[in-house]
Amino acid sequence: MPEHSTRPARDADGRDTAAAARPRATDRGAVPVLWLVLLATPTAAGANTVVLTLPDVAAAFDATVPTAAWLVTVFAVAMAVGTPLVAGLLRRRGLRAALRLSAALLAGGTLLIAVAPWLPLVLAGRAAQGAGGAGLVTVAMSLAGTTRRMGVLTAGFGSLGAAGPLVGAQLSDAVSWRLALAVSAVTLLAVPAVARYARPAPRAEGPFDARGAALLAVLASALALIPALPAPALLAAGASAVLLAVHVRRRPDGFVPLSVLRSRTFTLSCALIAVFSTQYFVLLFAVPRLMADRAGWSTQAIGTGQLVALVTGSALSWLLAAAAHRLSRTAIRTFLLAVTATALTTAALARSPWPLLVVAGASVFTATAGNANLSVHAAGAAPEPLRPTAIGLFTLTYQLGGAIGPGIATALVLS
Repeated sequence: MPEHSTRPARDADGRDTAAAARPRATDRGAVPVLWLVLLATPTAAGANTVVLTLPDVAAAFDATVPTAAWLVTVFAVAMAVGTPLVAGLLRRRGLRAALRLSAALLAGGTLLIAVAPWLPLVLAGRAAQGAGGAGLVTVAMSLAGTTRRMGVLTAGFGSLGAAGPLVGAQLSDAVSWRLALAVSAVTLLAVPAVARYARPAPRAEGPFDARGAALLAVLASALALIPALPAPALLAAGASAVLLAVHVRRRPDGFVPLSVLRSRTFTLSCALIAVFSTQYFVLLFAVPRLMADRAGWSTQAIGTGQLVALVTGSALSWLLAAAAHRLSRTAIRTFLLAVTATALTTAALARSPWPLLVVAGASVFTATAGNANLSVHAAGAAPEPLRPTAIGLFTLTYQLGGAIGPGIATALVLS
């Protein structure tokens, strides 16, 4: 039956998706979406401001650019690890505790970057920024509630992520690379406003599953490090995955709940967002090189064209999120998969720069639209107390695409 019929829409597990979509994490009503946008989207810009500032960082510490590029890897790994850990804190201790920890990590990391005299300390600050930013993004997504509000978040995430490299380069040239790496701290302005909507902290749900949390953190770290350290990362990922699977069987109500993993809607949503995220980050890094090789465009022309394409694709993704209630889930998933396949095929075959710009816009469209729609599906598939955990695990799969995608681009195009 179409989802826009008069009957309540239900997912594959029989749950009322309309009820699942209602904002539920506050006592005083839904948090205004603009506060959520401010809470989440500066992290997207902050993640990418380092891209064009790596030579400046390397020069400041008399290091090579590949060494400075660990700033990108460390941030990606910290986001991958921080996402499920903060989601677990949100589930057990409530919104206020999750906000405080995430804000403290982000502020502390930014301060450390501002004063660090050595590159290892900058790397430590970048890791703290990544973990804190991931926590604030997870909180914002948990509070969004509806597909339309989630669409505003993800469209803003895509747009600011697209602008990040240009913003970072401008700040680095005008002031310092340290200021460029501090952009994500803007999100701290939203923390007091969002905290006003916090419920009292819930009671603990039994002993904390430290082993489950540790195994998931190791698995996420290993997967994120595959592009940088393929052999040891694959071995670590395989071993930790087996150990985590055994642990989940023994502790089905632990840090990674078995009831969530058994939901077909949840697992399908995570699988699809992993595909959409990975293809986006592959094309984000590959398209500029393809345009330079096949069309001879200058770096400035490529950067400007790609920025326009990415912002346009992010804006269009919100239109799909706004119309999602009129469409079936199958139609949305099929459409996004078709766009993804077309974008990858076009990238492989196109010789003109203009189709490649369309590819860039299409890639961010599928990632942001998929994030907006599938995150609501994933959360709705989980029981009420486990929805923060479901959002955290879903967001983790998206973040892993951001860690693995650039490595695939390097192997296929950039090397």
